[in-house]
Amino acid sequence: MAQLQLGHRLQLLQGGEAFFPALIEAIDASVHEVRMETYIFNGEGSGALVAAALERAALRGVVVNLVMDGVGTPALDQHWRSRFQAAGVVWRIFAPMGRFGLLIPSRWRRLHRKLCVVDGQVAFCGGVNVLDDFFDPNHGALSLPRLDFSVRVTGPLVQEVHAVLAQFWWRLQAVRTAQQIDLRATWQALHQAVALARPSQRTSPAAVAPGAAGEVRAALVLRDNLRHRTQIERAYRKAIGEATQEIIIANAYFLPGRKLRSSLIHAARRGVRVRLLLQGRYEYFMQYHAARPVYGVLLAAGVEIHEYSVSFLHAKVAVIDSRWATVGSSNLDPLSLLLAREANVVVEDPAFARELRTQLEQAIEQGGVRVDPKTYADRSWRLRLLDRVAFGLMRLALFLTGNRY
Repeated sequence: MAQLQLGHRLQLLQGGEAFFPALIEAIDASVHEVRMETYIFNGEGSGALVAAALERAALRGVVVNLVMDGVGTPALDQHWRSRFQAAGVVWRIFAPMGRFGLLIPSRWRRLHRKLCVVDGQVAFCGGVNVLDDFFDPNHGALSLPRLDFSVRVTGPLVQEVHAVLAQFWWRLQAVRTAQQIDLRATWQALHQAVALARPSQRTSPAAVAPGAAGEVRAALVLRDNLRHRTQIERAYRKAIGEATQEIIIANAYFLPGRKLRSSLIHAARRGVRVRLLLQGRYEYFMQYHAARPVYGVLLAAGVEIHEYSVSFLHAKVAVIDSRWATVGSSNLDPLSLLLAREANVVVEDPAFARELRTQLEQAIEQGGVRVDPKTYADRSWRLRLLDRVAFGLMRLALFLTGNRY
């Protein structure tokens, strides 16, 4: 796992209501460059405010590079395509679907992380897409905002975020130019990436947070298909294995593999209070039904499961013993842990962990419905059948990608 370093200052941001103003403030203060990756980029509502901030930055000469995923964002709205082109915002769509879409297993490997770095001085990481809190692409207007979290970071970790985004941008540029059989342009893209991987030493107003950098220990933990295939899951399992009092996990798409399930079960059996806040609303067939078969063994071990039902849960966070916390993009399901590019920030700091714990406790109390083991055991044969079908389809999908779970 990535080494935790001292000297960070972190700000927990709940939902788009806190995230978007902080992000826009940083972009508006940029003087050199803005790099952003997101799964969904929706240019309406709050998303329009972010898009306009990127446009303003590019118009004043800031280098703006934006990457979106081809499933989360199949196409950028024509309105913003025109405005970005006129302003000089450079954007790419990672792994567009093409004619056969997700019928090709290799295309299940998506860009799911949500990262932004401004001037190499301030970074954002979390689960919030560029998507208004009160709008869902599949369900339309929402009466209450979705539950989600991000974190604003200054300190050594920012340089890691910058390097990750710069290297991925170079890869996209290299692939693009290679497809055009332009070796000179490919070499120029590599040269530019090496130069941009060295963040500007100029300090923008966005980098100046109130107060001095604290003694917060934090690390960027990635999941990809090369060097970091299991880092996020290992970080979870290590923290769970060291827990002595309490584990709270809020996760939108929850289908942990055997090792992670065993870690949670062992923790509960040794007396640790384990609470899971999971998606209670029906969003997708696979997401909703494939997770239910694992409820039984967790409930039998004493794990508390609370389903968030007042709105959509999109969070991917955890707090352990009020000292360890993580905020990021990674769900605890096969798509995130085995296939997607993900990014989490892991934090060891009592103050930060307590703040996140307070917000999760509030969400459990005000929006969670505890799953009763007896009610779960007595669910209808129809629901049991749907659960098993979804679970089996998930296992088949993983087999086709060459993964075991």
